[in-house]
Amino acid sequence: MAALTLCPVRTAVPADDDQLAELDRSTWSTLHAVLPRPTPPYEPFFGERYPPEDFLVVEADAETEGGSPRIAGYIRLVPPTPLAANAHVRQIRGLAVATWARGTGVGRTLVRAAFAEARRQGANRITLRVLAHNDPARALYAAEGFAVEGVLPGEFFLNGRYVDDVCMGRSLGPA
Repeated sequence: MAALTLCPVRTAVPADDDQLAELDRSTWSTLHAVLPRPTPPYEPFFGERYPPEDFLVVEADAETEGGSPRIAGYIRLVPPTPLAANAHVRQIRGLAVATWARGTGVGRTLVRAAFAEARRQGANRITLRVLAHNDPARALYAAEGFAVEGVLPGEFFLNGRYVDDVCMGRSLGPA
């Protein structure tokens, strides 16, 4: 695998729509998806419920690629509810890493950037949900300090079987 040079993580901008939409489609997998595989005509990546400011992206430049950096991955970070009672919490609601960038630390970089952004927003806790059979994601989250805080047994029926939804969280320390 070619070495990658990662650019600093940044907030997504509207001009990222096409690259993020393609990244989302190309990384669709039964390992993490609860919605069917996207089919044409494709919806825009950003929308009223999914504004660019909810996404952190990292670009990378493969040493053998030359040319300009391209988006290697994204993470979506949002308040879990609009309630003031849990305004101190942020939730990861999506993480994707381009196939060509896997195994290079992009996912870990994005998770750590989400911690920093959540703290910047005043949060002191971060949560997420992950399908029980998604071992790579669960291993990454555990390595970054997330603990299983609950399991919703059989929450999804995917590919002819029931799949547990695992709730994970961790403290971010004082904001």
